[in-house]
Amino acid sequence: MIRFNYVVLTSILFIASYTFGNNYIIESSSGIIKGYVNNNVVHWDDIPYAEPPIGDLRWKAPRELNPSSKEKFIEPKENNFCVQEPSGLGGSDGIGFFSGNEDCLYLDIKAPATNIKKLPVMFWIHGGGNTSGLKDLYDFSTMIKNHNVIVVSINYRLGPFGWFTHPSIQNMQSGIDQTSNFGTLDIIQALKWVQSNISLFGGDPNNVTIFGESAGGHNVLSLLVAKQAKGLFHKAISQSGYTTTYSKQDAYKPNKITSSSRYSSWSIVDKIIKDKSLIISQEGNDNKIRELLKNLPSDDFFKYYSKRPSYENLPILTADKIVIPEIGLSEALSKKEYVNNVPLIAGSNRDEVKLWLASAKYFVDLDYSFLGSILGVPKVSLNDKDTFNLFNSYRSRAWKIRGVDDPLRSLFLAGNNELYAYRYDWDDHRRFIIADFKELIGAAHATEISLLTGNNKLVGDYGFLIYPRGPSKKFTSKNMMQFWTNFAKTGKPGKSTNGVEWKKYDGLKNMPSYYMVLDKRRDLKMQYDSFSFSSLIQDLHKEDALSSLEKCVVLLQVLTYVGEDLYDEYVDEYPGNCSRSQSEQFLQDNSSFIDY
Repeated sequence: MIRFNYVVLTSILFIASYTFGNNYIIESSSGIIKGYVNNNVVHWDDIPYAEPPIGDLRWKAPRELNPSSKEKFIEPKENNFCVQEPSGLGGSDGIGFFSGNEDCLYLDIKAPATNIKKLPVMFWIHGGGNTSGLKDLYDFSTMIKNHNVIVVSINYRLGPFGWFTHPSIQNMQSGIDQTSNFGTLDIIQALKWVQSNISLFGGDPNNVTIFGESAGGHNVLSLLVAKQAKGLFHKAISQSGYTTTYSKQDAYKPNKITSSSRYSSWSIVDKIIKDKSLIISQEGNDNKIRELLKNLPSDDFFKYYSKRPSYENLPILTADKIVIPEIGLSEALSKKEYVNNVPLIAGSNRDEVKLWLASAKYFVDLDYSFLGSILGVPKVSLNDKDTFNLFNSYRSRAWKIRGVDDPLRSLFLAGNNELYAYRYDWDDHRRFIIADFKELIGAAHATEISLLTGNNKLVGDYGFLIYPRGPSKKFTSKNMMQFWTNFAKTGKPGKSTNGVEWKKYDGLKNMPSYYMVLDKRRDLKMQYDSFSFSSLIQDLHKEDALSSLEKCVVLLQVLTYVGEDLYDEYVDEYPGNCSRSQSEQFLQDNSSFIDY
């Protein structure tokens, strides 16, 4: 009787949808999804793409949904994002140190409300350091309806639930479950789901472009060397990505103190054992440690990662020899035997770190006086503009070297000649009495996303402060959408609305290499530079506006942030005398000044 009613109800729904012109009810491999239309865009929300990674599936590769666990009718779900610290601005509301769920492997699909079939598919991977973020923060509706593309947005496991290395886990599992990169495999599983289902929604499974920003860009680059992802996508865009990888040893039990050693699995498990008053050694007791870790409630385990200082990292992507080659992501990108060679756009922002620096007391003064404040809001000003801008300039140029120049050069060496580079420069923010947002924010990290989506959802009520309406924003936003969707359709970004052609990255043929500057009409252009770590180091030593200690701090940040630790490799090229420990102590004393 239950089966009969289900079949009858399904038939009625499909007949009704046909009769009344609503063809947005889809029967997918995950169950039946009813879409809804908002502003000429169809939304299908909260579709499960894998079994919930809970219970014994914690720290295992994602599993395809079993027929018995499929939802007949998929309903919207609240708080289905992955475990992370609460952040009102980041969308992960919660109390205390914990928000989200381990049951979080869901995706959204948005498509133009048309009957066009075989539309290009753009697969969005959110950022957040691979420790925060969620699919619901991003709405690409304007790009979708104006350029006839489908956008898929996903959640994937984050932080220690997404990336974890310990003998009690890997040594007692087999096959793909021996990986350390569960979050990476979640993204791959979502791509497999897209291959099997997206044609039902009007998408072309043979034309899938992955794109993501920050950690999302990092994940895009990771998928270029993950053999499990081969053939699941056909183009890629990395926005402010990077290539950081950890060895299995450093993720488990590092031999020396590093920025991530306090959060290695050995350190965390050691704290858990002590807190539980257990008399047990980590070595030789894999069964007991495994039982302990598998049975800890989510919040009880996650609390050991909460309130992490911004200058300390979690060992995330691991060169586990299963998903990521043992040589690491950065080197693997130059090897033909590892690379999934597809057309790629990679870029960074001119002022990547300004937003972080502008939140630090070291650089910023707050004036609460009667004349300085407006309605209780303090006036924000820089206490030393030259120092602020130099810290930003060196670190942002280093980000471009690590996240754009080096990966593209490596891919070119691996035989890929369908490569494009950009730098995002748009900074026409408002200047108010309380703050000069153009000066404080500039073309900061992630500020390009709102121009790509065409809305201010990421910054909520503060959008009017940062993104004033006008021809400058409109031109840049329109061209970014056009470049991104042209690339998704053809593998080439094409020309701007005013006729500037985005030329290919030319690798070793003509150093330095060209990149597109994304900016307002008069400043959108092809440009080139030839910065390297060696040239940055020499230039840094000559800066008169920085103290000797500040130069050493910048040197440490340039050589250790957003990528592998290159300090020992390059420090001898610096003409001055720097103490790493002294620079690290300075950073700890001014910790609000560090991003990650």
